[in-house]
Amino acid sequence: MWFDQAVIYQIYPLGLCGAPAFPEEGQVPQPRILRLLDWVEHIQKLGADTVLLNPVFDSDRHGYDTRDYFRVDPRLGTEEDLARVCRAFHEAGLRVMLDGVFNHVGRGFWAFRDVQEKKWDSPYKDWFHIDFGGNTDRNDGFWYEAWEGHNELVKLNLQNPAVVEHQFRAIRHWVEAFGIDGLRLDVAYCLPQDYLRQLRAFTQTLKPDFVLMGETLHGDYNRWMGPELCHSVTNYECYKGLWSAFNDRNLFEIGHSLARQFGPEPWTLYKGEHLLSFVDNHDVTRIASKLNNPEHLPLIYAMLFGMPGVPALYYGSEWGMAGEKGACSDDDLRPALDKPEWTGLTDWIAALTKAHRGSDALCRGSYRNVVLTNRQIIFERKTENQRVLVAINADDQPYVAHFDAGCGLAWDLITGEKHDFGGGSHLSPYSAQYWEMER
Repeated sequence: MWFDQAVIYQIYPLGLCGAPAFPEEGQVPQPRILRLLDWVEHIQKLGADTVLLNPVFDSDRHGYDTRDYFRVDPRLGTEEDLARVCRAFHEAGLRVMLDGVFNHVGRGFWAFRDVQEKKWDSPYKDWFHIDFGGNTDRNDGFWYEAWEGHNELVKLNLQNPAVVEHQFRAIRHWVEAFGIDGLRLDVAYCLPQDYLRQLRAFTQTLKPDFVLMGETLHGDYNRWMGPELCHSVTNYECYKGLWSAFNDRNLFEIGHSLARQFGPEPWTLYKGEHLLSFVDNHDVTRIASKLNNPEHLPLIYAMLFGMPGVPALYYGSEWGMAGEKGACSDDDLRPALDKPEWTGLTDWIAALTKAHRGSDALCRGSYRNVVLTNRQIIFERKTENQRVLVAINADDQPYVAHFDAGCGLAWDLITGEKHDFGGGSHLSPYSAQYWEMER
């Protein structure tokens, strides 16, 4: 599966392209999404091979409140504009994934508006979970189930075959019109397993290697991931472990999480799976604002590209952009940008991307902790063809690690430099290496 060795570049188009916060009724489509054409070369140079676009279809405001699955958001442009962008990505050798928001829709969704108008006479009343004997704070004259109590997000009845058929027709259209290669499933932890099974079976008829990557938070990810469910899910457990391990100077946290998920023990949870790994995204504070020590920023990316999983980069963070999640708004996480930037951090991430994509062990190898202290971690990634040690020193002092490397020499996949294990492995302050072991 191509996804297992992918590097994802995530873009929130409504933000990056500078779309107005709210659509105007009857507005003429504005081709803002064509701004993404200026990012193709940047994404290629960075070394990512897959672009994930957050919601691009007609919505009430932020994209996760869909109005119409078959219409590109006019704030971004037309279907032809989106097709042109996807075609440019594909011609550059990049795969494209879209954000599938299937658990709920916005109050402006055409079928819900029909229910608002006709109440129990609407043929679409069973598309939702509605009680005509109740009401909500929106005073529609009926109660409806919403996503996690947010009444601007109307929960769909995914047990209704008509709803499922409507969504599947939309997905088929996206594949035919835009050539997409997969979907991110918004709030996949809310989607029924029966629905996920139907979705997996259906999308395999469109493209045999079509990928479903589900948004999950905590708990046992095997509930949503498997041969009949999602191919992959978001690894929020290790997202939290990554930033807090560095902030607390406690690398035991992330080391133990990774061992619990991918280690050699028989009770390991996700051995052989490829979860989506990330240090930030459109829903959480950017990592440059999250870390207490700026010296840890290159190191957390070294962890990201060295640990098991499919690494994902969020637009702008590759050059250290700041941004904090607000109490009532995510706007600061999703800024408009005229063009990409390139800094020393970007150079470092591009080198990590190259090392990761070129390494069989880093893409699909097993995981084993070799050295673990509060401020240092060395772990092994191993396949039949390659063995790599990822070594990170998060301290401001040098460190000498003594362990049995199983060989005398290694070469750093990042810099190409030779490493001699004789007399211990010397780690400079705030440093990271990917040592490919001599055979």
